[in-house]
Amino acid sequence: MTDKVHVENINSPGKTTRVDASKYNAMHEAMMQVLPSEAPGMKVADVIAAAKQHLPDDLFPGGKTAGWWVKCVQLDLEAKKVIARADKPPVRLYKI
Repeated sequence: MTDKVHVENINSPGKTTRVDASKYNAMHEAMMQVLPSEAPGMKVADVIAAAKQHLPDDLFPGGKTAGWWVKCVQLDLEAKKVIARADKPPVRLYKI
């Protein structure tokens, strides 16, 4: 059985979802390496591209599904107030 981790979603307060812990942790680490510490931050497409460079190929062969995992980790970390979005569009992310 695969280990799971509970993730939150800033858009659905109080609700959690269980996802693969290995993939979550790998993407979390990759995003923390690439996200800047100041606003306005990075566009999501740039986060995906940059994070792919830090992902293990056994979990994300060729970067497959990286976009979905960036969004999953993004929403969880926003809910936990680890990262934030810039005030104005487009969506840009940065570490708090």
